[in-house]
Amino acid sequence: MVATVPVLPWPETLADTPAVAVIEQALLRGRLSHSLLITGDDLDLLRGLALALADRLLNPPSTPPERRRSLLDGAHPDCFHLRPVGKSRQTNAESTRELIGKVQVSASAGGHKVALIHECDRMNVSAANIFLKTLEEPPANTTLLLLTTRPHALLPTIRSRCQLFRFASAGAATPVDGWPAWLEDYRAWLALLFGGAARTAPADAMFRLYGLLARFGVLLETATDTLWAQHKKSLPEDLSEEEQDAIETGLSKGLRDRLFADLERATGAYAREILVTPEAAAGARAFAETVKHLEHSAGLLRVNFSDTNALELFLLKTLRAWTRK
Repeated sequence: MVATVPVLPWPETLADTPAVAVIEQALLRGRLSHSLLITGDDLDLLRGLALALADRLLNPPSTPPERRRSLLDGAHPDCFHLRPVGKSRQTNAESTRELIGKVQVSASAGGHKVALIHECDRMNVSAANIFLKTLEEPPANTTLLLLTTRPHALLPTIRSRCQLFRFASAGAATPVDGWPAWLEDYRAWLALLFGGAARTAPADAMFRLYGLLARFGVLLETATDTLWAQHKKSLPEDLSEEEQDAIETGLSKGLRDRLFADLERATGAYAREILVTPEAAAGARAFAETVKHLEHSAGLLRVNFSDTNALELFLLKTLRAWTRK
């Protein structure tokens, strides 16, 4: 008996969203655009959605069970991937041309082909211009899925030639062991500053600051190692070391960005809670500076600033803001 390959489900948090409903209707009517720009703040979520969509394109409902092909092992002959490579995580012209050559050839297992362009914002200028020509004259029976958390970093001419779908994450705290406790201790540190400790007990405030910093580095490293070990199981075996390095680095950066997003939400939640108290006026300016410094540090991460250095800069500037309360 031939084992049946199950349909890849939509990511649970996205399954009932309006955007997925639009995609399903377009699939049903055969009206899906040849190029989709899939954006959001969680790259893993975008990958899961893109694979589920590719599965529906390459294994349509009319496909006999014995002819369904899995996409999870990377072995489907009509599903192609373009990924950044190396520690710098750049997608170069050579690999882009190689992908274009593959999608120009007729499908092997059916009538359709799908290409996933992972972190498409990482294409260098040459690669982006080469890919743009393919968007202008797309191959027949081919769907191009462009995944990115930074759509603003793409060439406007690329964005304008794709149908945009944005998928926001649920906004829940990132599932990292020890992270909820870290956020609670960060909240306690803010409360300490609000209570005047930045002036009356500066050594204690500084000691707690560097305790938070040291724990953040350990949490991020441990969580990245765990996530990478899980993610490797679903990757094709023929990936080069450079591609694996890029994926691992991308996972780390994606996780780090989610942690900083949680940090921003925790800061805002505490500020909203405190600023309704009679003491609010004294802390309003300091909280405004805290948010400003957090946004600045998050911006530094986007230009490859060190994770812990960016956090240290934010915490030190926050401490200074509260000394001037």
